Amino acid sequence: MKIGIVSDIHDHLAKLRAALERLQGAAALLCCGDICSPFALREMGRGFPGPIHVVWGNNDGDLYRLTEVSQQMPHIRVHGELAQLELEGVRVGMVHYDDVGRLMAGGGQFDLVCFGHNHRFELGRAGRTLIINPGEACGWLTGQSTCALLDTATGQSQRLDL
Repeated sequence: MKIGIVSDIHDHLAKLRAALERLQGAAALLCCGDICSPFALREMGRGFPGPIHVVWGNNDGDLYRLTEVSQQMPHIRVHGELAQLELEGVRVGMVHYDDVGRLMAGGGQFDLVCFGHNHRFELGRAGRTLIINPGEACGWLTGQSTCALLDTATGQSQRLDL
């Protein structure tokens, strides 16, 4: 199974569209927060046909209307601030904040922990737990627009530049 991972979109629709194009063929999409506005979540839902799992970030402003969008698009599931899910046998933990994500990864209860917030791409491990920070899709803080793709069958993960 291929899993796309994106974070820190900050309403940059052109970069979101580029990320969704790069992640074509992924079976599921994880969004680690800071989508920001309902129109960006709607664009995500229109541009990715598979299941989308979302956690809130510190810049997601109108949670009521973001939730409304998710309810209009049944393939989008909003988990709140923390997600614990299983995707084809892979135990996934997801949160926006990098410091909380590292704590989650250190606990050993997940196969994969994804987070964002600091806008820096990262692939690493905490024990046997794979850590992925897809970096920032928007590219505004670091000047690098990125997302990530994980192939659970091979265990290979990669950075995708937008």
